[in-house]
Amino acid sequence: MKAPRVTLDQWRTLQAVVDHGGFAQAAEALHRSQSSVSYTVARMQDQLGVPLLRIDGRKAVLTDAGEVLLRRSRQLVKNASQLEDLAHHMEQGWEAEVRLVVDAAYPNTRLVRALTAFMPQSRGCRVRLREEVLSGVEELLIEGVADLAICSFSIAGYLGTELSDVEFIAVAHPDHPLHRMNRELSFQDLESQMQVVIRDSGRQQPRDVGWLGAEQRWTVGSLATAASFVGSGLGFAWLPRHLIEREIAEGVLKQLPLEQGASRHPTFYLYSNKDKPLGPATQILVELLRSFDTAPLDAPFAAPGKAETALTRGPRLGKQPQT
Repeated sequence: MKAPRVTLDQWRTLQAVVDHGGFAQAAEALHRSQSSVSYTVARMQDQLGVPLLRIDGRKAVLTDAGEVLLRRSRQLVKNASQLEDLAHHMEQGWEAEVRLVVDAAYPNTRLVRALTAFMPQSRGCRVRLREEVLSGVEELLIEGVADLAICSFSIAGYLGTELSDVEFIAVAHPDHPLHRMNRELSFQDLESQMQVVIRDSGRQQPRDVGWLGAEQRWTVGSLATAASFVGSGLGFAWLPRHLIEREIAEGVLKQLPLEQGASRHPTFYLYSNKDKPLGPATQILVELLRSFDTAPLDAPFAAPGKAETALTRGPRLGKQPQT
């Protein structure tokens, strides 16, 4: 790639001439001599081989080419400035990236709200979000692939901050044989039917959480696929209520009338990488995840003020999940 002939300083100088209305005004704003500003712009036009300014009376006006190039240069100068700011923040310990892994059953609405509130405070820090199922979350945290992790079970050797619980309900299509029994259902009733379960994305010790031991079992890769299968009449499943509210309202799915265990409420926990100190951006994201976790899923979105961030309150430890 050919090295650019025009420097960022030259683009900034041209912008100053246009924004401040002339060479003298730009020189004053840039704390430079007028001759220096004039020479910089003239040299710039020679290097580009394109006239950028024309004299209209006593005022310098952009040419058509100048307008196009100046417009493009503003983003260039802005990006360069942001890059310098990011380097300064990194020097102060600000992270370039936060890696967040979340169990797929955790409500997306809460994540979106927390990340939306994080964006204006991120100072260029990126978030790499990854969804896993069950022990897949634990493995990524232990392997050091994740800085933060949200899952619904205890991870040995880690202190988790308690979040809210997520309701799972047993559902099937309204025309499923289980609903046609027209009575409360027992464990034996379920055992004779096909159950749809979600595949654990972990590789080391995958779990069969929620499986009743039924002989007929279909294993799928996602909650959305499970909901689609069950909504088509293929078996029954325990699914997060927040993911299937529309299907229930539209009559595609119907909660099973179980004698016991019709709903489950696993509590979710927020973990951090114990081998890596929390940087300032990660601390802010932790506080935002906690703040939006407690808000109702259907509540209007309102980002918390800066007084609610970790930089002003400091990190807090939550309850340790019981093993």
